[in-house]
Amino acid sequence: MQAVLLGIALSSPALANDPPGAAESELIEPDDVSVLPATLIQGKSPERELLPAEYAGGQVAYGSRVGLLGNKDFMETPFSTISYTEKFIADTQAQNITDVIAATDPSVFSNGLTGTYSENYLIRGLASSSSDMSFGGLFGIAPYYRTSPEMFERIEVLKGPSALLNGMPPNGSVAGTVNLVPKRAGEMPLTRLTANYMSDAQFGGHLDVGRRFGEEQQFGIRFNQVYRDGDTSVDDQQMKVGVSSLALDWRGERARLSLDLYSAEDRVKGQNRGISLAPNVAVPKPPKSDTLLNPDWAYVETKDKGAIIAGDFDFNEQLQAYAAIGASKTDYAYSGTMSAQVINNAGDYTTTMGQLKMELDKTSGEAGLRGRFQTAGIQHQMTVNATHYGDEQKDFGRRSVPGANWTTNIYNPVWGPAAPEAWPAVQHLENRLASYGAADTLSVLDDRLQLTLGMRRQQVVTDTYSTSTGARSTHYNESATTPAAALLIKLSDDLSVYANYIEGLSKGGVAPITSSNSGEVFEPYKSKQKEVGLKLDLGDFTHTLALYQIERPSSYIDPVTNVYSFGGEQRNRGVEWGFFGSPLSDVRLMGGVAYVEAEVLKSARAANEGKQATGMPKLQGKLGVEWDAPVVDGLTLTANATSVSKQYISADNSLSIPGYTLFDVGARYATQVASRPVTLRGAVTNLTNKAYWGMPLTSSLGLGEPRTVQLSATVDF
Repeated sequence: MQAVLLGIALSSPALANDPPGAAESELIEPDDVSVLPATLIQGKSPERELLPAEYAGGQVAYGSRVGLLGNKDFMETPFSTISYTEKFIADTQAQNITDVIAATDPSVFSNGLTGTYSENYLIRGLASSSSDMSFGGLFGIAPYYRTSPEMFERIEVLKGPSALLNGMPPNGSVAGTVNLVPKRAGEMPLTRLTANYMSDAQFGGHLDVGRRFGEEQQFGIRFNQVYRDGDTSVDDQQMKVGVSSLALDWRGERARLSLDLYSAEDRVKGQNRGISLAPNVAVPKPPKSDTLLNPDWAYVETKDKGAIIAGDFDFNEQLQAYAAIGASKTDYAYSGTMSAQVINNAGDYTTTMGQLKMELDKTSGEAGLRGRFQTAGIQHQMTVNATHYGDEQKDFGRRSVPGANWTTNIYNPVWGPAAPEAWPAVQHLENRLASYGAADTLSVLDDRLQLTLGMRRQQVVTDTYSTSTGARSTHYNESATTPAAALLIKLSDDLSVYANYIEGLSKGGVAPITSSNSGEVFEPYKSKQKEVGLKLDLGDFTHTLALYQIERPSSYIDPVTNVYSFGGEQRNRGVEWGFFGSPLSDVRLMGGVAYVEAEVLKSARAANEGKQATGMPKLQGKLGVEWDAPVVDGLTLTANATSVSKQYISADNSLSIPGYTLFDVGARYATQVASRPVTLRGAVTNLTNKAYWGMPLTSSLGLGEPRTVQLSATVDF
C-alpha cells in the first residue's frame, strides 16, 4: 500500500521512504555516505519498493510530509521543501530547531541572537513563529517557545504559505511551515549516550534508546533523555534544558498505531533582550559580543508537556484512513527587561522592568482519507481531511514594576536589585480553529505530468473573557476559503519543473480600544504566493531554483481618521538557489544564495511606501562544507560561512544595521573503542568573535551570539 509507514501513522510525519533502522545505522557510521539499497517494507504492497531514506551525504532526506498530500519525494513535490536528517541534527550539535533550519538554507534568516525567550527566524522574508511548528503534523503540540531537537529524526521545512496543505497556523505564520518528525525504534537495537560541553561552562548529556519486540518486531519503543545546564558564552547568562520523550508504535498487516509523549523544560537566567533607539539617536557601535543587555537576575522559564496518539488503516491497495489527536500544556514565566531604549549617542539606555506569566492548554487533531484511482487514463491521488485546533490562554503579570526601572550603559551595564514579582490577571482568551480540505493530484504520462488542485475551508473563533467576572467580553467568528493549484513536469528522471499558486491564512485583527472603530472584528486575511522553480538531481548532488512572489496584507491605524483597518500591504519578491549532496565521494556541500525584495506597498505613512521591510536582508548566502580527510581514517573537517547584507531597522529606511559575514569551523572523528562505535565532535561558531547587531522580534537591536565552543562524544553500546 502506497504511503504506508512502518509502524507509524501517516498523520505522523515520518517519511514513507524510510527503511527500518536507517537513522540508527547511519549514525553508527556517521561518515559513511554510501547509498543503501531499496528496501521492501513489511505491510506494503509487493509492487511498492522504497527509496533510500537519506540522500547522498546523509544530511537531507529524499522526501518529506507535504501536509494533506502526505509523504512525497522532493523531485515530485511542486513546492520548495527540504528535510533534515537525524544525522545532520547530531553532527551540527544543534541546541534548537533554528540551529538546524538556518544553518545552510539561504531562504531562512536568523538574527543570530541566543539565549532569548524564544526562537525566531524568517522564511522568505516573513517572520515565522516558533509556536507554529507542527509536531507529527499537528499544530499546537511542539514546545511553545524553544525546542531542543534530540527527540526528532527529521526536521522538515515547507517554504511559502500552506493553508490548503496544513490548515491555518494558530499564530498566523504564512511564509513557511516547520514540521518535527518524532523518532521511532528501528530494526537494530540502539543504546546511544552523548556527553557534551558548550562554552563557557555548560555541560550535558543525551541518552537515546530504541528497541523492537514481538515475533515480527511489531512493537517499538524509543526513549530520549536530554539535560544541559551551566554558563553560556554570554557573560552572566545561564541556560538549563531538560527533555524526556517516549515514542511507542505498533505495526500490523493493515493498521499502524503510535503514541508520543514528551516533557520539556527550558530556563534562561540573564536572557538576551533587545533595545530600541530614541529619536535622533544613531545606531551605536555594538558592545563586546559577550555583553548581557539585561540584568543577570532576570529569567525566562518555559515548561511544556505534550502527547499525540495517531493511527492509519489500509482498507485495500487504493484507500487508506488516518487520524491523530494530541494535547499539550505550556507554563511560561518571564521577569526582567520588558523594553529598553538608548537615549543618547554615548550608549546610555533606560529599561522598563516587568513580569509575565502564561498558562496555555492546547488540543489538536486531524482525520482524513487518501485514495488512488484511475479515470479515462488519468491517475488520481485524492485526499480529504478535517483539522481541529483549540487553546485556552491565561496571562498574568505587569508590563512595568513601579520603582524598578533602571538607567545604565550598553558598553558597561550595571544593574540594581531584582524587581519584586507580582502576577495580577491580565487576559483570558480561547481560540478554536476548524477546517475541511480536499486535494486531488492528477497524473498522466507515467506520472511525468502532475496537476494538483485543492481547497480548504477554515473557521476561526476567538472569545475573550473578563479576568474579574469571567464573563465573555468579545466574540469573534469568521471563515475563509483558500484554494491552491500546483503543476509539476518531470522533463527527465533528473529534472523537474514546477509552478504553484497557494494562499496562507491568518486570523483577522480586532480594532484596539485607542481606535475610532474600537472592537470591530476583521475577517481572516490571506497571503498569496505565486512560485515557479526547478529541481535538478544529478544523483549525488541536487540543485534547486525558485522564483516567488508573496503578497500579504497588514493592519494599521490611519493617522488622520484614527480608523484601524487592514489597508496595509507588503510584497516579497525573491529568487533562491540552493544545493545539497555529495559532489565528490569525500565531500558534502549544502548552501545557496537568496535574494528577497520585501517592499511595503501600502502603509499608514506614505513616506514608508516603497521601502524595504525592516529586519530582513535583501541578500543572503550560506555554505556548509564537510571533507573526509584522507590523512586520518574517520576524520571529517567541517566549515560554514554565512553572509548577509544590511537590514533596515526603521520603517522609513533611515536607520540600518550593517551586513556581516560569520565563519564556523569544526571536526569530527569516528572510530571504535573496545569494539564500540565512538564519534567525537568539536565546533567553534563565530570563529572571529565578531560583535554584530541583529533585529529581535520585539525591538530594534540585539547582540548576536559571541564565539562559542561546542564539544561532544557519542558512544553506542
